[in-house]
Amino acid sequence: MNRVPRLLLGLACLALVLAGAARAQEPDAEGCKDPALFNRMPGYRIQRCEQKEFDAHAFKDAKGKEVSVEGRVFEIRYTLQEGAKEASRLQLFRNYQNAVTKIGGTLLSSDDDGNEYLKVVKDGTETWVHVSTYITSEWMLYVVEKQAMNQDIVADAAALAGDLKSSGHVALYGIYFDTGSAVLKPESEAALGEITRLLQGDAALKLHVVGHTDNVGTLESNLKLSQARAEAVVQALVTKHGIAAARLKSGGVGSLCPVAANDAEEGRAKNRRVELVKQ
Repeated sequence: MNRVPRLLLGLACLALVLAGAARAQEPDAEGCKDPALFNRMPGYRIQRCEQKEFDAHAFKDAKGKEVSVEGRVFEIRYTLQEGAKEASRLQLFRNYQNAVTKIGGTLLSSDDDGNEYLKVVKDGTETWVHVSTYITSEWMLYVVEKQAMNQDIVADAAALAGDLKSSGHVALYGIYFDTGSAVLKPESEAALGEITRLLQGDAALKLHVVGHTDNVGTLESNLKLSQARAEAVVQALVTKHGIAAARLKSGGVGSLCPVAANDAEEGRAKNRRVELVKQ
């Protein structure tokens, strides 16, 4: 064989090797990544992913009973890279179980249909995990960060006035802060607008703005946080909405005045609120 055919044969072999490597390293679907709690099994890529700010997914608890968990939902489909070694179902299950156990979580249940259900409670947040491995070359991971839905439709000024007249106070569930923060989130603007209209419609009305928290954390830290959040609402009404400062007083009572049990996230979400109280 002369030199030119040898060279062409060598280039062809190199091209096949490079093509195989490229297939083995096929990238994840655009915008997709592993969830915060887990990396992935070697040799797999993310074929598709979806995140929903609020939805529900079905899990099975420790007794095998189906429960619907609501919150932020992540769905990820993993597929085996070409030429990679396929993991067994037991290998997948054990890896997720060990990862969850390491951070204080628990295995809830598993079944013969290729489903494993796990749960982690950390910093007051419940994270539920469902691994679905009907076939191990292509499997699904569902992660739900359990939380109450943001209340996008808020009571209007007339409804607020009615509650103040009948009971002397009204709870607001359209005021939002990040966990442990007293910085108002932009989603709070609709509720602030209705408070402004309430005050503009009754020039004699003066209000206490009272912050409330759940019982996660110490009482001292929650008292400080609730006070800071109430002050943030007052400052927004004064500086951004033109309400006279003399008409508003802020206060915080932390977790001392719950309206629901703090045993579950649904109750804690109701307890995290801002209330308006007539002076």
